[in-house]
Amino acid sequence: MPRVHFLNVNDGDCSIIEHLSGHVTVIDVSAAKKPAEKVAAATANYSMLESILKSFSEHSKTAGVYGNFNRSEYPDDPIAYLKDRGLTSVFRFISTHPDMDHLDGIKPFFEAFSPTNFWDTDNTKELGEFTEGRYDPADWEFYTSLRDGKPTNNPKRLVLHSGAAGKYFNQDEKGEGGGDGLQILAPTPELVTAANEAGDWNDSSYVVLYRTGNKRILFSGDSHDETWEHILDKWEKQVTGVDVLIAPHHGRDSGRDYEFLDIVKPRLTLFGNAPSEHLAYDEWNSRDLLFVTNNQAGTVILNVADNNLDVFVNHKPFAESFVKDRDYETYYDANSRGWFIGRLK
Repeated sequence: MPRVHFLNVNDGDCSIIEHLSGHVTVIDVSAAKKPAEKVAAATANYSMLESILKSFSEHSKTAGVYGNFNRSEYPDDPIAYLKDRGLTSVFRFISTHPDMDHLDGIKPFFEAFSPTNFWDTDNTKELGEFTEGRYDPADWEFYTSLRDGKPTNNPKRLVLHSGAAGKYFNQDEKGEGGGDGLQILAPTPELVTAANEAGDWNDSSYVVLYRTGNKRILFSGDSHDETWEHILDKWEKQVTGVDVLIAPHHGRDSGRDYEFLDIVKPRLTLFGNAPSEHLAYDEWNSRDLLFVTNNQAGTVILNVADNNLDVFVNHKPFAESFVKDRDYETYYDANSRGWFIGRLK
């Protein structure tokens, strides 16, 4: 069955799609370390900043789970996570945009999995000295070597834009519809050019809609206002009423316009980790839109089968709190390695 993993990786991004074809797509990476580096890996600590949260329920009610579950202090390493699940190869790696919280550990990750395809943007970003101890300059050097076409044989670097079609990601081997169900909504060449000129690469982010069965999951990178103007102008029908939204910019407020939520109206939104003062809870709460954060749930796993989308989390106490006053119980699914919290029919 198709399965999506939204990993708990500190204040970065990493999502994994197991496609029905058998291909594995990884979108961004963070907190990936070589085995010897795991003990020394830095972890974010938001325990004193995280406020009371509301979360996802099966219906459009905001009956919430309250409290700080503190999962940001226990991130998953994407390398170990994939290997522990028997996922030993990656067909495509999508770098949504060139910010280090989406590239943290890219060098050891590529050394471990040698992705066949690498989706990138024609950005011109350059970094000065690294001032944050969390990031390894070797990751940026490795990324720029990929961006500059080195090595030349593997992985295959693809620069794709809104509306692109191609074998395997949204076409089958005959060039017909299907493939791995990935539709590219952004960026456009114009958005990338503007981002390069402004020196702000959020609006150069890939935004990718994943379709499987009758379910739609929207991966948003760090997309900002200009990107969403394009999406709502070009792709409004495709994004209206999606099942799951991976919140843009991890769910951070970031001084943006949130009117796109009035169209997208996700049934469930997944937020990454960030201090509560930086997360846009009010924008979702005011629209009665439901969400789960990595800090509550840890890693979130989405299983799609028989046109149902089942939601699991890898933090049992959160799952138990979530179902406490509902008419169903949590259970552990060995295949997902997670605890059930709800179903989107």
